[in-house]
Amino acid sequence: MPYQVLDRYDLAITLLVTIGYQLVAFAIAFSLKFDKITDFAGATNFIFVALLTLLLPLPQEHPNARSIVASILLIVWATRLGLFLLYRILQTGRDARFDDKRDKFFPFLGFFVFQMLWVWVVSFPVTILNSAAVRHRSGLESFGSGRDIAGVVLWAVGIILETWADLIRMRWRSTREETGKAVCDLGPWKWSRHPNYFGEILIQFGIFMIAISPAANGYVHGQAFNALYASILGPFFLTVLLLFVSGLPLQERPSAKKQYEKGGDTWKQYEAYLHKTSILLPLPPQIYAHLPKFVKMLLLELPMYQFDPAKHADDKKNDDEESGLRQN
Repeated sequence: MPYQVLDRYDLAITLLVTIGYQLVAFAIAFSLKFDKITDFAGATNFIFVALLTLLLPLPQEHPNARSIVASILLIVWATRLGLFLLYRILQTGRDARFDDKRDKFFPFLGFFVFQMLWVWVVSFPVTILNSAAVRHRSGLESFGSGRDIAGVVLWAVGIILETWADLIRMRWRSTREETGKAVCDLGPWKWSRHPNYFGEILIQFGIFMIAISPAANGYVHGQAFNALYASILGPFFLTVLLLFVSGLPLQERPSAKKQYEKGGDTWKQYEAYLHKTSILLPLPPQIYAHLPKFVKMLLLELPMYQFDPAKHADDKKNDDEESGLRQN
């Protein structure tokens, strides 16, 4: 009988480990007012989940090649993300997202509860692939099918794009005062306003493609078959977060508002960048700039992301400007 802990899909044990890990991180961050551990705790949690599900059956059962590859890909992504986020917070010193939460127990805890859900759900493809219900059957098919290769390629494109985007933007931030360049339109940022998010989506769907191979190729049946296909909830959940919760909504309109308030050439540069650059899917700016409005909406240029100075500019700022004009 395949070795298992709590349930055949390892969902209970990974949930318990994730809750415990995030609660420890919360206790440290809240008691010490220590922002540097928040995002790093989320990224490293993926590593523990992957290693736990991969190595827990030893020595009774040995993982197969597909489980090893999928787990390594998740670990490599999480390690890169964790180190990048740690370096960024060390440079900035604090995370402005927590300025109104850092001293409040339940609002600050809410961030870590949300992070628990993020880690647990996004890990579903690897967790279920490594689980007792799947691994003893998936090992019957050797790694290297067309779907496996496609998944690795998709992951590789995503990790290269995400890493390249982060490095380019980090370099731009360090030189923008010297160059006077208000917009980061270098490298992948010239083709997409959020190439790092697009890369992350590719990464998770690439891992899912590998995880789904045993079911798609007929080596896993029944409830295990359904569970593998249901693990698409992981990359889908990540995509929804980036598009509608913690990604684009927190970046698009606030960034445009910030540039508008600077006024002058800064806003003109940024407005031109918005017009010619795709919000997510990388596209040549020469093409995107001339697309009809309804096509841009299909490419996620939605009203919820758009900044309208008449609606979203600070009333106080507008009143101050009007008062200054009257005084002059």
